[in-house]
Formats: sequence, structure tokens, C-alpha cells
Amino acid sequence: MKHTIAVIFLFVLISFLPPSSWAQQKNSTPFNYTINKRVNASKGVVVSAHPLASQAGLLILQKGGNAVDAAIATQLALAVVYPGAGNLGGGGFMVAHLANKKNIALDYRETAPAAASKDMYLDSAGNVQTNLSLDGHLAAGVPGTVAGLFTSMKYAKLPFSTLIESAIRLAERGFAITSSQAKSFNSTKEDFVKFNTSKPAFVKEQHWNEGDTLIQIDLANTLKRIRDLGQKGFYEGETARLIVAEMQKGGGIISYDDLKNYKAKERTAIVFPYKNTTVVTMPLPSSGGIIIQQMLGMIEHRDLTAMKFQTTAAVQLMTEVERRAFADRAEFLGDEDFVKVPVKTLVSKAYLDERMKSFSASRAGKSDSIKGGIIPKESLQTTHLSVIDNNGNAVSVTTTLNNSYGSKTLVSGAGFLLNDEMDDFSVKPGVPNMYGAVGNEANAIAPGKRMLSSMTPTIVLKDDQPFVVAGTPGGTTIPTSVFQTIVNIVDFGLSTDDAVNKPKFHHQWLPDELYIETGFPENVAKELEAMGYKLKHIAAIGRTEVIKVSPAKAGKPKFEGVADNRGDDDAEGW
Repeated sequence: MKHTIAVIFLFVLISFLPPSSWAQQKNSTPFNYTINKRVNASKGVVVSAHPLASQAGLLILQKGGNAVDAAIATQLALAVVYPGAGNLGGGGFMVAHLANKKNIALDYRETAPAAASKDMYLDSAGNVQTNLSLDGHLAAGVPGTVAGLFTSMKYAKLPFSTLIESAIRLAERGFAITSSQAKSFNSTKEDFVKFNTSKPAFVKEQHWNEGDTLIQIDLANTLKRIRDLGQKGFYEGETARLIVAEMQKGGGIISYDDLKNYKAKERTAIVFPYKNTTVVTMPLPSSGGIIIQQMLGMIEHRDLTAMKFQTTAAVQLMTEVERRAFADRAEFLGDEDFVKVPVKTLVSKAYLDERMKSFSASRAGKSDSIKGGIIPKESLQTTHLSVIDNNGNAVSVTTTLNNSYGSKTLVSGAGFLLNDEMDDFSVKPGVPNMYGAVGNEANAIAPGKRMLSSMTPTIVLKDDQPFVVAGTPGGTTIPTSVFQTIVNIVDFGLSTDDAVNKPKFHHQWLPDELYIETGFPENVAKELEAMGYKLKHIAAIGRTEVIKVSPAKAGKPKFEGVADNRGDDDAEGW
């Protein structure tokens, strides 16, 4: 009898082991893996929020796929192993610089459903009901991630069925959760129960512990429909039926037509010079690309290298350009398909010089007096991945559900969470969203409109070749974190490790507070307070994923991948 049990156990164990292709990798199986914070490689690197997702992307590079293939596979795996932000039910942006020198900006941001209206989150007295825009069925915009994946396939090499294989296996056979995931599932249990019409896979009677296995059969079946039917396997047919049924059960407004009519859009990437580099980043509806261009433009002719990293002078200057850029964000930015945004003026040298005339190096600016600029008439949870291959393709992707686990609402029978991106609209002019960002009519809700985003996938080129691939989650802290990462490397000459992991700071105009991260220099903090800054200490800002390319040796570029120490982020390379 004991032998029979042992044989059965062995058979079950073997049946749940991943294919041999997984075992070919370092740190190999979904039930026994480690987290690598940095890697040096010559053929390719993937950096993402979870080691199993990074490994899934690396496997695709090893199979002959390019950086776009690997980015697609990594996103799909993140939808399984990183459910707090990895997703099928959210949206994102992809920025890429291809080997043929073409720059790509792909927008698969969520859209407002056709039944959405400007005042849909206001009560009869005109007060904002933030609970409705943040949690539950009504908070969800029309998901864009799956459409984005298929739109990016035109730049890929391998079949989609190969790219989705790891994600299906991880969902169907399960994987061991990390300590931080166990804590997150446990702390969110009440919300999962409250906002769902059926029991999500993330809920169990006992507490989750590190090493417990998470199996997601419904999600695996949804992934299989996408594999077999393509984009229609999500936006039409059984999955669409399940989404609409979920909406009807919980008072949501996403319809069949909303799903069927969703389209990802190719945009023109923002490309601009900064010192001896060229920055390639995301245009609207990402606010981040414009903000970064503004911030770098305001400091370009100032000698930050002489100021040195994290001195009072450098931090104060960078804080003040952050303040001014976010004031403009609140005043002017929105979806250009719906509103006219004076982009050319906002990033022009004359305008940025004018914005800095009120700057004083000896005292703090005040947000109640520094508003959005004068424009003449013109003629928190997100995840990022960075990928590079040895042919010169670089990909930077940021995707999101908005809040951690989005709306906390799972599509019954489909196994994936819906976003709460409707909160990224200005639900009422001047009223801050969950990240404290304010806006006005330019970012008001309208059917089919894309809500303003802070996601800022970015690639920095040197001599027209990829130099830095970067991005981060973190809500409104995303643009300032990417900004600081670029300055840390280009101006201050920091190592990639320090550029990612040294304490960061953040100012977003309103609230008029300077956020500083744990470990920020105490002497600098005291000097900033003496200048009039109100400081707010926070544990962590973002989780930056960076790949840096060093000069070629013997004809081979050297890639350095660094995953942020602030989470379970992981770097893989070969």
C-alpha cells in the first residue's frame, strides 16, 4: 500500500512538472525558483516584476524569438504569476526601438464604456463617490491588453501559440507564491470576498504562506481561448459573454459592443535629444512622456554633474521642475483623440525657459502660486518589463490594472481581474484621484475616451543604438522615477544598480509635499525643510526595471539588467 501511494505521488508530481524547456533555464521550475537582482549577458536580457515571467521571456529569446516576442510572453506570464498588476483585464503601453531603427509607440490603454458619462461618479449633490470609481464592477474601463498583444505581433517572429505556452502552463499547473504575494493575498481577502460574485482563486479559508501553490484553471481556459481564437477569443465569444454577464451581475456597464469595438492604436513616439543621448518615450494618453520631456528640458542647460547626486542643490532643482511639469499635467493634458492639447508649446524651449523664471535655488516654490503655464494659441498598481535582444531590438512595456488588483473584481468563469482605470479620469475637475493627481475638463469622462495615464515606458539611445531601457510602476511617481533614472545615469554617472536602487524623491504639484524614500540622506532632508519644503517619508517609490548597454567588445554588446530591490523583481539573461 505504501508503495502504491508513493507511485501515485510520484506520478502526480511528474505530471505537474513543467516541460523540459523550463528545466533548461537557471533557477528552473515554477515550484523552485530564485530571484536574480542583476545579470550580465551578451545575447539578451529580460527584467520584470516576477522571476517566472522573466524566465518565460528569456525562454522565448532562447527559442529564436526577438525582444517583442519575449515582451509578449513576459506580459502573458505576468497575467498569471503577478495578478496584482499583470493582467488580461487592464491595459498598457509599449515603446520599442527596432533593429531597423524604427521607433514604436503602441497604445492599448483602457477606454470608457459607451454607457459612461461625465458625472457618473457624482451623487445627487455633486459629491464624488470615489468608492464607485475604485472598487467593483462600475470602476472598470474596457480592457486593452489582449488587443495590444496581438497588435504588437506584427513585429514578432514566433507564433502566438508558442508565446502563450508558458502562461497557460503556469495557470493550469500552478506555481509557488512568494512571501510578499502570500501577505498581499491575505491582506486583500476581505475585498476579494466583498467585490466578487464568485470565489476568486486568490481566496482560501486558511492563510496563504510562502511556497503555497496557486492554480488558476479558469484563467488557463481563457488563455487557451485566446491561443486558439486570437483576439476574438477575448473580445468576442465565450470570454466576452463571461465579461458581460459579470457586468450584469454587479452593476457594471461594459457591453458586447464595447469589447468588440476596442482597438489598440499605434501612436507616434515622442523622440527628443537630451545631452549626448536621444530619448524615446510614450505620447498621450501617457502624461509621462510629455512630463519627462518637460523636466529634462528644464534642466538640460544646468550643470547637474557639478551639483552631484542627491545634494540639496540637485534635489531642489529637480523637485521644482517636477512641480512645474505636474502643474501643466493637471491643466492641459488629456486624450488627444478628444481634446486639443498644446503639446508643441508645452515642450518648447521658450515655454520651459519661461516656466523656470520663477525658480529660486534658495527657497521652496509654492504650488498655490505656481499653476499651469500660460499657453498662447497654437498654429499605484502597475508593472513594467524591459527586454533587449542581440539584434538591436529593445522593448519597454508598462501595463496596469491601476490600483493593486484593480477593481478587486474577477470575471466569474474567466479567472482574470478587471481594472479600475475609470478613476484615472477627472471624475470632477479639481478633485484628486487615488494618487492625488488632479485634472480638469481635458481629462473628463467621455464614451470611448482613454483616461490619462502616468505610465512611461522609455528607451534612451546613444549613437542611434539602445543605451538604456527603463520603466516602473508607481502611479504618479512613474514619470519622476524614470526622470531620475535617466539623470542618475546620464548626468551623475551612477552605476545601473545605484540608478535603480538608491532612494528616490517625488513632487507632483498637489499635494504640495516632497515625498522622500526610506534611506534618503538625512542632512539633505533637513536642509530642504529649512528651505520651506514639507517632507513626507514613504517606504518605497516604484520598482524600476533597467537594462543598460555597454560598448561592444569583440563585436558583442554587453547587457546589464537590474531588477529593483523593492519587490520580487527579477533579471534574466544569456
